[in-house]
Amino acid sequence: MKKVLFTQKSDFPHWVGDGFPVRTIFSYNDIAREISPFLLMDYAGPTVFPPSEHRKGVGSHPHRGFETVTLVYDGQVEHRDSAGGGGVIQAGDVQWMTAASGLVHEEKHGKEFAKKGGGFEMVQLWVNLPKKDKMSKPRYQALKYEQTPTVQLPKQAGTLRVIAGEYQKALGPAKTFTTINMWDVRLNKDAQVKLDVPSGHTTLVFVLSGEVKVADSHTLNDAEMAILEKEGNTFSLTANTDAKILFLGGEPINEPVFGYGPFVMNTQAEIMQAFKDFEDGKMGVIDSIEGSEK
Repeated sequence: MKKVLFTQKSDFPHWVGDGFPVRTIFSYNDIAREISPFLLMDYAGPTVFPPSEHRKGVGSHPHRGFETVTLVYDGQVEHRDSAGGGGVIQAGDVQWMTAASGLVHEEKHGKEFAKKGGGFEMVQLWVNLPKKDKMSKPRYQALKYEQTPTVQLPKQAGTLRVIAGEYQKALGPAKTFTTINMWDVRLNKDAQVKLDVPSGHTTLVFVLSGEVKVADSHTLNDAEMAILEKEGNTFSLTANTDAKILFLGGEPINEPVFGYGPFVMNTQAEIMQAFKDFEDGKMGVIDSIEGSEK
């Protein structure tokens, strides 16, 4: 049975652009070894935006060397990138963007959401790529809610939706470069479950809302994460209230991590090259989402 190594919670919100009020739950700058293959996680919301004619969000910016994964729990996000990827993701949908060799992208509130306003809640992850894949061709995956299989947990404990990887032979639709399990778990009050995961893999449990005891030892509340040891292949969750949980697991990438700003590579020289390639226009350009509508 896996044990909890430590827990993390951020009480320092900041804005990404003008559309994403986030708390950084973890970063490779602090705990790279414990969270690999993941690099960073921002939790946006929950918050309420008033109706607006202005599409809030973050303007065009580059990435290289990793993937961004955006899970929308409430609201609507529109994406556009210089590799031709893009679209609108709704509540329950997931956007999996592979920056790899480099691209420029932009993220805004969806047009309909901006006009009407409403509740907004989102998680964005940075997922590392192995050195051999960092200069791969960019790609974009729009994973709709109805594409992701949902498993009913035993004894009416709740549900587990498989976004990436697998659970009890249900396969998630996300295509990944390394072995990753990403599950959207909903537990009912007083439910207890034991989940099986591969031994040796990173194991992270993030509670978006509710009160959950992890591994019979640590009680987590809203916007709190537990980092479990890699050894062992089972851990328990006990819900003291109805709970919304994101599980992240994956095979660690045992390679150097060197990041600066929007780029994550293996060496400083590769970072310098990334900045040069971006400045030389090699990562492409895009028209702004709002500008394209005029």
